[in-house]
Amino acid sequence: MSEANVRATKKWVYAFEEGHQGMRDLLGGKGANLAEMTRIGLPVPPGFTITTEACTAFYENGRKIPDEVWEQTKEALRALEQKLGKRFGDPENPLLVSVRSGAPVSMPGMMDTILNLGLNDETVEGLARLTGDRRFAFDAYRRFIQMYGDVVLGIPHARFEEIIEEIRAKEGVASDPEVSAAGWEEVVRRYKELVLKATGSPFPQDPYEQLYGAVRAVFDSWNNQRAIVYRKLHKIPDTLGTAVNVQAMVFGNMGDDSGTGVAFSRNPSTGEKVLYGEFLTNAQGEDVVAGIRTPEPIERLKERLPGVYEEFTRTVELLERHYKDMQDIEFTVERGKLYFLQTRTGKRTPQAAVRIAVEMVEEGLIDKETALLRVDPEVVVKLLHRRIDENAKLTPILKGLPASPGAGSGRVVFDADEAEAWAKEGEKVILVRAETTPDDIHGMAVAQGILTSRGGMTSHAAVVARGMGKPAVVGAEALRIDEAKGEAYVGDIVIRKGDVISLDGGTGYVYLGEAPLVEPTLGEHFRTLLEWADEVRRLGVRANADTPEDARRAREFGAEGIGLARTEHMFFAPERIPIVQEMILAETEEERAAALEKLLPMQEGDFTEIFRVMDGLPVTVRLLDPPLHEFLPNYEELLLEVEELRRDPSRAAELREKEALLRKVRALREANPMLGHRGTRLGITHPEIYAMQARAIFRAAFRLKREGYDPRPEIMIPLVGHVRELELMREVVERVYQEVREEFGFDISYLVGTMIEIPRACVTADEIARVAEFFSFGTNDLTQTTFGFSRDDAEGKFLQTYLEKKILKDNPFIVLDRDGVGALMRIAVEKGRSVRPQLKLGICGEHGGDPSSVEFCHMIGLDYVSASPYRVPVARLAAAQAAIREKTGQGLIRADV
Repeated sequence: MSEANVRATKKWVYAFEEGHQGMRDLLGGKGANLAEMTRIGLPVPPGFTITTEACTAFYENGRKIPDEVWEQTKEALRALEQKLGKRFGDPENPLLVSVRSGAPVSMPGMMDTILNLGLNDETVEGLARLTGDRRFAFDAYRRFIQMYGDVVLGIPHARFEEIIEEIRAKEGVASDPEVSAAGWEEVVRRYKELVLKATGSPFPQDPYEQLYGAVRAVFDSWNNQRAIVYRKLHKIPDTLGTAVNVQAMVFGNMGDDSGTGVAFSRNPSTGEKVLYGEFLTNAQGEDVVAGIRTPEPIERLKERLPGVYEEFTRTVELLERHYKDMQDIEFTVERGKLYFLQTRTGKRTPQAAVRIAVEMVEEGLIDKETALLRVDPEVVVKLLHRRIDENAKLTPILKGLPASPGAGSGRVVFDADEAEAWAKEGEKVILVRAETTPDDIHGMAVAQGILTSRGGMTSHAAVVARGMGKPAVVGAEALRIDEAKGEAYVGDIVIRKGDVISLDGGTGYVYLGEAPLVEPTLGEHFRTLLEWADEVRRLGVRANADTPEDARRAREFGAEGIGLARTEHMFFAPERIPIVQEMILAETEEERAAALEKLLPMQEGDFTEIFRVMDGLPVTVRLLDPPLHEFLPNYEELLLEVEELRRDPSRAAELREKEALLRKVRALREANPMLGHRGTRLGITHPEIYAMQARAIFRAAFRLKREGYDPRPEIMIPLVGHVRELELMREVVERVYQEVREEFGFDISYLVGTMIEIPRACVTADEIARVAEFFSFGTNDLTQTTFGFSRDDAEGKFLQTYLEKKILKDNPFIVLDRDGVGALMRIAVEKGRSVRPQLKLGICGEHGGDPSSVEFCHMIGLDYVSASPYRVPVARLAAAQAAIREKTGQGLIRADV
């Protein structure tokens, strides 16, 4: 059959009653849920869905709706007319529809919606006669022209709003519901004049032309800038496309017995099992999410329409039981009758995600494994939100709605583009807006927090901030903003662009200046979830920690040892740098030995405290890794100092000293220090350095053992590429151990291993494993040496272009490159264990805290991952999810396809 015939016979459009929730990929999330709600008998206005496949065909057809898709759309519309006894474009009994997007993955607010489609100069009169409400009819018509003009015709929203403001001022009213019928008729007339002036054509009166334009615009909105940014932020594939949902209109703006609202079956900020949402009387849905009017809490619906409230709460409970997850529900009440327009899995804060998952297990709705899969490991790190120190003596200048928890400080900016630009320069910013729109997504993504003067807890700012894990305060009505001047006002207080403010998204308070922040602690639900994770994961989880404080925090977060203690970080302490420089600049072995003797007790103290904190758990200590010049003054700055001294004869002695230092720094300079005289190469040329470190490690361990502690040192030799390097360094370590053992008179257990971070080490791992008792993959350097990238140069110069051009899907320094770096790791695992079956295998690069990378480590059989202390909980959860997916055959994450 030809492609044309296939397209002609293919089903592109489905009535709601023809679908179900399992058809998400084809019908989009919204369409699948509308079909499912219809299937289980809820009051859903009828309609149909144009599939995501039609969206793909639209782009393949040069951004034109294929004829066969349009024919099936018109057939579905005729079926809808018969179902409702109304006709599209009929002046006496018009059918009006909404046209909404609906991608397979929820992208709230990112794409376009049009309501009241089908109105024109004739049908608006018919609607007025049918309802006996001329004001309502023209309110609906002006809304349609405004949305169609913005979405389809590209006329800025603000130009329509200016006209409404003029009419409100003319009639002396403050809000849209107070505008008269005559006022809305004048708005409609002026809107049509605006359309004609802006486009050169009158506003379309043919409802089919309107529908065609709306469907095309929704398909087009899949690739609008805000949708692209959102997909990039949330790693949503660009190939999915969006469905289009065409649904019969119901009207929440028909008087005081009508209204619209958004509600969550549980509190999306805290996870508490209470109905949470907002309702606007005499309004349409866009009024709530756009923040045009400040809505009332959902509980007020109980007072206004008690019967509707009772039916609503019953149905919300039914939906949550049916979907077995917290639901985000849009609804409309038309003259006392309740309709459900959408349900979807609700966006929630990290705190709420954990609480909901745990409590749903306790309620018997889901099992533990489902709960573990429900929580995105990446949001776990956001659970550790900072908060404002309650001991700080602060006076808030402003109070808004606490829309998304956490606290942040930064410089005020009033524009999303400016927020992005400042953030690129390293500034911390707070984005302050009257209300955010989907076009602000890029500014919100880089901000430390978001503050708005309008909108409620389900406004765009609130929902997006919660999804991003950003603190947000919304609906701060005492805040007046003058974007043109770059100023905001709270009473007599003036906040200018660039001023620093702090906000607390948990309380809604805003403060002038930078507030002191404190680090969070794990909550009861979080601990429970992580305990469940520990029950099912196979991978161990350690921490990268260089100080006793880091080690203590890591242990609090559930680390089962230290996978990387970087000794060079201990050398960088200000009081130690002069001694390290003395060691480096030593002209004789005796001078170097004297400097090392000074460093020895310092290192011993470091290791003593870390071993004490990690009592009974393994601690992997990496011997000195970076090149020695990193501890010396900057060459260019030193050269300038010498030039200056040469111009001053009175400072000859100082000049001689600086010139000697310059000669040494010049001698140590390298063309490519990342591949130069560092790691084990340093140990081979200066074995006394590694001997001093080994002595400090063993002395600390022996002393603690004598005191009754259980130290478990693992000594790691970095940058090994040849087995002979490791043999020589192991000889140094074992000689020092025997010397310290004789001093103390008893034995301790220890391991000697290596960091695998060079491709040659991977492909000769069988040779290296004969000497090494453990491998720890240093994937930061292994990524550099595999790609031939210098990380600093790559990230600063070309890596972003590689991501944009889709040469790489992810930054390989953040998400492990499975096909290249991962292939080398597989070789090392197989070869290493072929020689030493019990070889301990771990990873200590930054990838140890990335969920996709953790999963890969599970797949290839590593024993543990090691991550920064704050990512230990992420790794615990990610390791559990990898084990569950493997056991249940749900398929593993592929971050690189």
